[in-house]
Amino acid sequence: MSLHYLPPVKPSAIALGLIFNQTTELAILSPLFGQTYQRAKTSNTKEEFLRSKEATSAAVAWGTSFLGSALQSYGVGALINATGTLSYKGAAYLGALIFAASNAPTFFNEILIEKRPLETVGVSVVAKVLETVGLSMFLTWWGTRTNPFEYSNPSHGTPLSRNAFRSE
Repeated sequence: MSLHYLPPVKPSAIALGLIFNQTTELAILSPLFGQTYQRAKTSNTKEEFLRSKEATSAAVAWGTSFLGSALQSYGVGALINATGTLSYKGAAYLGALIFAASNAPTFFNEILIEKRPLETVGVSVVAKVLETVGLSMFLTWWGTRTNPFEYSNPSHGTPLSRNAFRSE
């Protein structure tokens, strides 16, 4: 597989999207880090804390969240570029579509089958809407294209509207 099939996204957009996602994830993971902080205060030595279950689980949670946020930022930026989205309205639609495709089935399962409390599911829904709709609008504001003038000519259309068999 060649890397030229992957659409380019501005590295600063990926970095800022990572920070945006980590900020919203902190609201979800803060109870885990609170327990870790309490364990660090009660442990006698630094080595004892580093070998504890809380430190290991916090490190794994943060590492997977960090990697997932970076991949999600790249994916949303690539979709913005591939669809030629330039407006906030288009970004909101794109983010809502990402939310509906990736997270909505989980929330319906939690409410209808698992019978979880609506408050718990509601907090997760708000966080995931921020991570999808909010991220796509934030990245649209910041800009994701490595060459911002590439699709500024209306006669060229978006990358998805181009015919691969026609030379331009």
